[in-house]
Amino acid sequence: MDTTTKKRGPGNRVLVLLVTPVIASLIVPVIILDIWAEIYHRVCFPIYKIPYVSRSKYVMVADRLKLPYLNPVQKIGCAYCGYVNGLMRYWKEIVNLTEKHWCPIKHAMNQQFAAAEHQEQMKFGEYGDEAAFKDKYMKS
Repeated sequence: MDTTTKKRGPGNRVLVLLVTPVIASLIVPVIILDIWAEIYHRVCFPIYKIPYVSRSKYVMVADRLKLPYLNPVQKIGCAYCGYVNGLMRYWKEIVNLTEKHWCPIKHAMNQQFAAAEHQEQMKFGEYGDEAAFKDKYMKS
């Protein structure tokens, strides 16, 4: 049985209640980072001529609130997860575009490092290829 879809038993309710404040407390730094990242996005991207990232493409909260089979607590949890997970995807796109603007070079690969998919998708330069970097990015 897939543990991600396992039903919560009565013994787990106490643990859920104990960790809920920890999970909920993340909303404060998430909102602060959300405001800060949005300021960065709106101020810096136009200056560097980086295209805006559409927030609505990544962040969706209200859709799950319409599901009649969720109770109010589940709806709050779904809204929270939709907001935070959407923000992480939105921020990742902003950060990816920032990296592409400032340092579009792939990382050196080794077995312990998880390759960044966006570096391949955005056609970052190869690690250690100085000539290609200078040719592509150092033109006046």
